[in-house]
Amino acid sequence: MPYDLKELAAISGQPGLFRLVRPARHGVLVESLDAKATRSLAPASNKVSLLSEIGIYAQDSDDTLPLTEVFERIHQKHGASLPVTSKSSESELKDFLAEVMPEYDRDRVYLSDIKKLATWYSIVSQHVPYAETSADEPTAAEPLSTGGVIGEADAAPTAAGNPEATK
Repeated sequence: MPYDLKELAAISGQPGLFRLVRPARHGVLVESLDAKATRSLAPASNKVSLLSEIGIYAQDSDDTLPLTEVFERIHQKHGASLPVTSKSSESELKDFLAEVMPEYDRDRVYLSDIKKLATWYSIVSQHVPYAETSADEPTAAEPLSTGGVIGEADAAPTAAGNPEATK
């Protein structure tokens, strides 16, 4: 996904989002995603939720859509700026989510969840670069490595091409 959410987290009892820096003896060292980028310790007693592990409930009772996919859909429709904020009316927020994710479960996704989604997307779109996929990146059909397969031209070392080859 274009927004890399693997190192981003929400911490219970603390507003905003944080980038995980490294584990510490009594918790996790985090850096706030804001203009100040202050570092602090999130104690082990606080719940740290990675954004990459959060999903939005879909109408199918066993299905959730990962937040990375929801963010991608928002970016495709609205870019970096949202038409709503956490202060928008209830109907505007619900219409916004229905536009982006028509299959969301209206019974299990609360208004507070939609407000959080809008707030988090605003923070992420300001402080995390959106990585456009390029032609240089491997696709699912392309192997990442040769898997140990060596072509015939590579198999026979030559003295000119390899200083360690025997003559």
